[in-house]
Amino acid sequence: MALEKLGKALNSALRKLARSRTVDEATVKEVVRDIQRALIQADVNVKLVLQLTKTIEKRALEEEPPAGVSKKEHIIKIVYEELTKFLGTEAKPIEIRERPTILLTVGIQGSGKTTSIAKLARYFQKRGYRVGLVCSDTWRPGAYHQLKQLVEPFGVEVFGDPSEKDAVKLAREGVKHFKEKRVDVIIVDSAGRHKEEKGLIEEMTQISSSVKPHEVILVIDGTLGQQAYNQALAFKEATPIGSIIVTKLDGSAKGGGALSAVAATGAPIKFIGVGERIDDIEPFDPKRFVSRLLGLGDIQGLLEKFEELQKQQELKEEDVEKFLRGKFNLKDMYTQLEAMGKMGPLKQILQMIPGMGYSLPDDMVKVGEEKLKRYRIIMDSMTEEELEKPDIISYSRIKRIARGSGTTTREVRELLNQYHQMKKMFKSMDKRKLAKMARKFNLGGFGI
Repeated sequence: MALEKLGKALNSALRKLARSRTVDEATVKEVVRDIQRALIQADVNVKLVLQLTKTIEKRALEEEPPAGVSKKEHIIKIVYEELTKFLGTEAKPIEIRERPTILLTVGIQGSGKTTSIAKLARYFQKRGYRVGLVCSDTWRPGAYHQLKQLVEPFGVEVFGDPSEKDAVKLAREGVKHFKEKRVDVIIVDSAGRHKEEKGLIEEMTQISSSVKPHEVILVIDGTLGQQAYNQALAFKEATPIGSIIVTKLDGSAKGGGALSAVAATGAPIKFIGVGERIDDIEPFDPKRFVSRLLGLGDIQGLLEKFEELQKQQELKEEDVEKFLRGKFNLKDMYTQLEAMGKMGPLKQILQMIPGMGYSLPDDMVKVGEEKLKRYRIIMDSMTEEELEKPDIISYSRIKRIARGSGTTTREVRELLNQYHQMKKMFKSMDKRKLAKMARKFNLGGFGI
């Protein structure tokens, strides 16, 4: 997940609160100090951190919890509310009102702009829109070919001419081309600038006056940390119809600084990049983001991912329910792991389930494509009865399965251990407790 290190630190602070016998002033101050430390280590501005944690501490010490809510639960809710407010409060999606809707992207060179455009195209395509991409980046060699290579597997067309040096002309002709093709969304990729906000804003103004975009999107590198503030502020002052994508949040220690810095300008963050895959882009919803960050889950996001797979007829609702209840066999496990692999890393998916994200051992959920292939080979050597009832697999059966699959007994045991661990983990989930937490935090239904 994005900002996993920060999330673990915040989750650890809340777990300390949950384990404490009494919630007195000393406990509250200790939890607040832990939150301060976590945010400062994530490169969030110290002044902003102190303001935020002072508010959390004041509310935690002075407010009385509502009827039916414990003091601990109320403090967790306060942390959730204040962090959400800190990052912008409400989600602000890009709206496709007209056909075609024209989006213009700008960004400093190396910000991840070209990759973000490909991700954005895929995002809209999965929601039923026909998308066309215009490459007007005349500065960077290979920009057109990189963009084309990224979206070609998904059938998204890219308009461009690597030999043309006039960016405004390319943008204008590209928009005209896709208007004639009657696409729903046209995304124009402009040239990245070299650490110079002024040149970036000038180019945005020139292309904007030519293609008249419905929205201008600034792509900001999440590894910039607090330096993202200046870019976001200059952009916000230059265009009243702007939105922002913050990239590279999956591996950045400074991601918290970048997100909070952009939010501090009041510029709307609409998407965040959370991984290297073409599908690793998410609409930025502060409530859902903070909920996942604190280990409270993101059931709405999880259900949306399931719905995407259901549309592709790769995942059935009853299969998901059986999996989440811990009532599955080896065949079910393989099917779900394979399907979840298409949704993103399994750990990222499980982090959307309240209370699970940061308690899972890494080796338990690191099921890559190669391991899945190996699992398939092992399972092909099992009988139908063994697949349906893995508990009957004895040592003599393990040896037979290993011989038949060309693997070792250790690898067969590894598959069985993975199965038993996952079954135990899902069975241990307290559904009533999760549903209760969902109601208190207004996180939506759990569907399990």
